[in-house]
Amino acid sequence: MALASSFSKFSLILLLLVLFLGSTNAQLSTNFYSKSCPYLFWTVKYTVHSAIMKEARMGASLLRLFFHDCFVNGCDGSLLLDDTSSFTGEKNAVPNRNSARGFNVVDNIKSAVENVCPGVVSCADILAIAARDSVKILGGPNWDVKLGRRDARTASQAAANNSIPPPTSNLNQLISRFNALGLSTRDLVALSGSHTIGQARCTSFRARIYNESNIDRSFAQTRQRNCPRATGSGDNNLAPLDIQTPTFFDNNYFKNLINRRGLLHSDQQLFNGGSTDSIVRGYNNNPSSFSSDFVTAMIKMGDISPLTAPRGEIRKNCRRVN
Repeated sequence: MALASSFSKFSLILLLLVLFLGSTNAQLSTNFYSKSCPYLFWTVKYTVHSAIMKEARMGASLLRLFFHDCFVNGCDGSLLLDDTSSFTGEKNAVPNRNSARGFNVVDNIKSAVENVCPGVVSCADILAIAARDSVKILGGPNWDVKLGRRDARTASQAAANNSIPPPTSNLNQLISRFNALGLSTRDLVALSGSHTIGQARCTSFRARIYNESNIDRSFAQTRQRNCPRATGSGDNNLAPLDIQTPTFFDNNYFKNLINRRGLLHSDQQLFNGGSTDSIVRGYNNNPSSFSSDFVTAMIKMGDISPLTAPRGEIRKNCRRVN
């Protein structure tokens, strides 16, 4: 009798836990703002499109902001908070300092959205939409973005330092970090394909182009012309992550890896005799497979620990809490 009673209590607790965990994601939906902000998507897309027309690189920068936000305690807009005398945010964490950019564009999007529906749309959701729009505008796939996130009132520089995989990561470290967030090895490779757009600083790839052997020699020499060997010389000089089509979202990134032309150490790790070689080959041979898996992985990444009502807030200014 006692055993049956204990089992019943355990079953009830388990059921409540499942219902609670399910409810956090259930609150995200693709039509979350359909009534409260019907012109949201048009407003965001117009502003993102304008920014990318001024600077094509901005699309990659906005996509990267979403990655760096989601990888640190979930997609909650914490990355956007400025440091103050009494608050240390994530912008000056090692992966973001002198690197994360596009914050002014996010400000412009937020301002435009506030004009059409004040106090309704979170900065976290704006990042999610801007990432999708950036990919689409630069020639990549489209998808329905799940929305309903709220904005965090806190941030963690320490978590940002520890959670975002550095460009020096090896394959096992990359797989482990993505798996810890519920992302599969296939998700890892697909999401890494976002490096088909954007640029990297010399400090991120200097060691690769001078010290590594699994690199095409002519490619290394080309990159060395704009990235001196000496630390402190040309540190912020830029190079495209995809040498072929750096402002077009396609599958050339994977062709680069097969030809040993991955710019970052972490890029080339995906095609270096390891478990992900076959995935890279598959995406190189089948662009539609890459696009489909990229969309799936982006949606999964957007589901990482979403902050939903009644937690968090809807910031009026993405740079500071209300």
